[in-house]
Amino acid sequence: MPLQMKLGAITLDCPDPLALAAFYQQATGLEPHLESNADFAGLNREDGLLIGFQRVDDYRAPSWPDPTVPQQLHICFNIEIEDDLDEAETQLLELGAGKPDHQPHDEAKARVLTDPAGHPFCLVRR
Repeated sequence: MPLQMKLGAITLDCPDPLALAAFYQQATGLEPHLESNADFAGLNREDGLLIGFQRVDDYRAPSWPDPTVPQQLHICFNIEIEDDLDEAETQLLELGAGKPDHQPHDEAKARVLTDPAGHPFCLVRR
């Protein structure tokens, strides 16, 4: 019988866990983990998935697409309604996301943004 594994958590390194958790909480609507603090903060999804953010001293932000400092992690978020891709990008930029000049996908279908700690993530039209 094959091993049955269910993803329980994804954790991102960052310089300020509470600030990065706040960015993703505003972007996703996920609930903050009750034990979040300055060293480790988390967001809970209803199905039990935890997105965690852990403080790392001397954190170096990814330099994507330049591989000098690797991207470390890449998350994709599905945007369900076609007209919402532009709106989602606008809202995320207002929350503190960045938009790299390099966009490897057709922007009608996907956009690469970076969170406030520099991790690239994609918005994908589904």
